[in-house]
Amino acid sequence: MTAAGDKLRVVIVDDEAPARSGLRRDLERLGGVVIVGECANGLDAVKVVGEQSPDLLLLDVQMPKLDGFEVLELVGPDVPVVFITAYDEFALRAFEVHAVDYLLKPFTEERLAEAIGRARERRRDGRPSPAVLRRSARPDGAPLERVVIRDGTRVHVVPTERIDYVEAQDDYIAFHTAGKALLKEQTLTDLESQLDGGRFVRIHRSYLLNLERLTRVELYAKDSRIAILSDGTKLPVSRAGYQRLQAFL
Repeated sequence: MTAAGDKLRVVIVDDEAPARSGLRRDLERLGGVVIVGECANGLDAVKVVGEQSPDLLLLDVQMPKLDGFEVLELVGPDVPVVFITAYDEFALRAFEVHAVDYLLKPFTEERLAEAIGRARERRRDGRPSPAVLRRSARPDGAPLERVVIRDGTRVHVVPTERIDYVEAQDDYIAFHTAGKALLKEQTLTDLESQLDGGRFVRIHRSYLLNLERLTRVELYAKDSRIAILSDGTKLPVSRAGYQRLQAFL
């Protein structure tokens, strides 16, 4: 018999009610776990993980609002995850983010027990870095189509075309969009490698610019220029940044 203190505290995340019900039933038969939350979408999952700090996240991949990889990016590397999905195409990405296991629906109770056993072992192991989670949140190295940003208890999902520019601020970057600045712990260089290079240009060591927002570039002083955005914002342009811009002007 498993002592109460040894039980894994588990959160189930799946947008299909029958799938959640079946998984709950299988876990209850398996024993050794306590279910501390069930969620039908990624946004609720981020909230519940923050409130409950579970030992394990049983996470569907394809869901509304946020997919499984975006959820994992937001909750960070501290929570071990077992991905559960009907599609095998996400397996490589799952193991790139050091998922405990990857269960392909339909799976047996024996296979679930194996995944739970691996989760117990993971409690004693290391964790993946946040950078690894971010890189694997985009399929096949494709440019990001949206960014997910956690702001306290709120989660912002911002399509990249709505980003005006991104500014480096110490250990954070600020996404400027629709008159707001949303902070995320990430480097500008890391983000630059994920964005579409045909749309976003590094105009300065501290700024990434969405070219669609650029109105003109003006000479500010000798060998110094500024970018004027469509809303009137002025950003510094370095010499190297101007050389990059010239390819698009």
